[in-house]
Parts: sequence; structure tokens; C-alpha cells
Amino acid sequence: MTLYIPFICLALGFAINWKGLPKNVLRIIDLIVTLSLVLLMGVIGLNIGTSEQVMNNLGRIGLNCLILCLGAIFFAVVLFVILEKTIMPLEEIRKKLLMEKGIKMDLPKERKGPDPLLFIMPLAIIGGVVLGRFVIPDISPKVMDILLYVSLVLLYTGTGVSMASARTAFEYLKKLGFRILLMPLAIFLGGVISGLLFGKLLGIDLAWSVTSAASLGYYSLPGAFMTEAYGVEAGIYGFVVNVLRDVCTVALMPILKRISKGAPIASGAGGCMDSMFVPVSRAVGMELSLVALLVGVIITVFVPFWLPLSRMIFG
Repeated sequence: MTLYIPFICLALGFAINWKGLPKNVLRIIDLIVTLSLVLLMGVIGLNIGTSEQVMNNLGRIGLNCLILCLGAIFFAVVLFVILEKTIMPLEEIRKKLLMEKGIKMDLPKERKGPDPLLFIMPLAIIGGVVLGRFVIPDISPKVMDILLYVSLVLLYTGTGVSMASARTAFEYLKKLGFRILLMPLAIFLGGVISGLLFGKLLGIDLAWSVTSAASLGYYSLPGAFMTEAYGVEAGIYGFVVNVLRDVCTVALMPILKRISKGAPIASGAGGCMDSMFVPVSRAVGMELSLVALLVGVIITVFVPFWLPLSRMIFG
């Protein structure tokens, strides 16, 4: 998805709800967003299940990829929490902003049990993998691209509708200012640390481990670049490590939400621009949704520059 499409869809959704929609219409839109999210998770699974290279090598290198992915998430979250505890207290900024706006901060009603989406999203990914592997292995990549595009357009437009009811998101962004640039930097450093540490421990070529772990959830381009630069096996690392970042972010969301306000953003990384935008937004709230989106955009713009740079560094 091109960089400007998310902003166009968000603006469209915002305009739709500018004057306020009836509650029954908002409920229907929320249902459409939920169904689109399930579709998106299924398409992610399909991409995994229909890839012969990925499926045939999961047993051999899958564990290495998972360790690199979890390491990148762990170190990104740690660095993010340090930022939140020092110069970027996200929750404190939110509370001050709401107080300035005179908005009553009612505590959200406790759910009776966990959010069903926390179970539905991983199941949708698993279902997509099974479908792609055993039921429709020959599904056209163009069909998957169309499904992905449609689901993302619906998700962004629906989120724009929600933002119109929580306009403090724009004020929140203004309060953070240039400090927002520290967020993608922390996420990137988390990936680099994971690649260096676990590349050494697992005996993986550092060019492979660091490049893949620091590609931050942007799986299509790193997979292709690393295949051309280092060979097929390296390309599998570039793809699988970053696909797993989406999967692990979804699976770990209940834990991430408890760690800090920004932890889901740190885990979602580049995916905050597209596939992880709605799951992360639901976890962090509308005030931080635009922050998550911009972090994802910055990372997405940065990764194409990072790939040739990493090749220069590691050979």
C-alpha cells in the first residue's frame, strides 16, 4: 500500500463522521472493521501457507527466525519503556491533554473476560496458513493483494470514523512534537541488538540476522533484497522474521498492553502503517493511533535505505 493511501482513507472516515453518526451506524462500522481485521489476519496466514520456500524451511530455520523476531520485539519494548519513563511519558501526556480539554476521564468498563479478538486474530492467521497450504495453495498472488488492499482500505476508513469521535489524537501528536522520531529509532536499535546478539549465539551470518531483525516488520522488500544479495536461505530469514513480527505482535498483545502504553507500537513497528495499525490502535487507544501510524510510516520509509546500508556494513 502506497504511503498516502492510509492518510486519504483516515481523512475520508474522519469526514464521514465529522458531524457525528448515529450509534447504530457506528456499531455497523465497528463490525465492518472487525470483519476486515479478521480478513487481514487470514491474508497474512495465506501468504505464509502458499509460500513453498517458507513452509519447506520452517522446520530447519523457523526457530532461529522466531528467536530473532522475539528478540527484536523484546529489545524494542525495553528501549521504548525507557523512553516512556524518561522524556516521553505517553500516559501522563494523555491525562494532561484530557484535563486541558476538560474531558472527564472515566475508567473504561471492565470486560467480562478477555477481548474475543485476541483469540480470533491468531486463529484467523492459523486458518489462513492451513487454507494456503492444503486447500487453495494455487491462489493467485493478485487475489491475495486485492484482499489485502480491500481489508486495509476498510480498516483505515473505519478507524478514521472512530478518530472523528476522539479528536484529541491530533492534539496528542502535537504535544509529542519531534520526540516522535525517537520512537522508530528505539525500535530500530532493538532490532539491531537482537540481530547482533542472537546472530552470534545461533551462529547465523550477521548480515542475515541483523538485516532481517532490523527490517522491523517490513517483510516483502527485505525478503527480495536478501535473496538477491545473499541467496535464497537469507531471503527466507528476511521474509519469515518479519512476517512473524506481525504474528507475534497479535499473540503477545495481552502482555504488551500491560507493559506500557507504547509497548504495542514498539512490537508492531513498521506494521503500524498497515497490517498492525488496527490491532495496535485498539490496544493503545485513539489518542495514540496517529502516533502509531506515523511511527509505521517513518519505519517504512527508512527500511529501503537501511537494506543497502546494511549490505555496505556487513558485506
